Amino acid sequence: MTRKDLARKVYDAAYITGRFVLRSGAISSEYFDKYRFESDPALLRAICEAALDILPSDFDVLAGLEMGGIPLAVELSQLTSKPACFVRKKPKEYGTRQLAEGLDVEGKKLLVVEDVVTSGGQIVLSVKDLRERGAIIEKAFCVIDRESSGKDNLAKIGVELTPLFTMSELKEAAAAT
Repeated sequence: MTRKDLARKVYDAAYITGRFVLRSGAISSEYFDKYRFESDPALLRAICEAALDILPSDFDVLAGLEMGGIPLAVELSQLTSKPACFVRKKPKEYGTRQLAEGLDVEGKKLLVVEDVVTSGGQIVLSVKDLRERGAIIEKAFCVIDRESSGKDNLAKIGVELTPLFTMSELKEAAAAT
């Protein structure tokens, strides 16, 4: 499958219109429902296979952010043979009470994995929390960059964002057919 074919499939599966409140608080008339591409095993696999071409190689652990980054981190873990951890928005108040489930992040170089980035707000918060626990974080990956302030906000905290697609690329692929 070509990159344009994949972009069209992601767009067709996930693009919806209406009135949506984004995590950043912004209101949008268009939305990418990432669960629609993450719940399709063939599409999820194709996305992660395409990501292999652009993922950095210098990381120890894939850090999937709750909730949309987790299926991506699991699939990427299978394809890269790198371990994954699952990052909560806040630790549970029972059990292990961990922010990052699956392994100890102290001293590990993490690649943060997210589905869709608008302002990058959740990545900024999670990076702060993970760094407080000794993680080394310089890079993040997402499937869709909505081309808002996310890339710039992450750069301010020393994190480089690598998207598989930008919103513009997805729209161009949809318009081309």
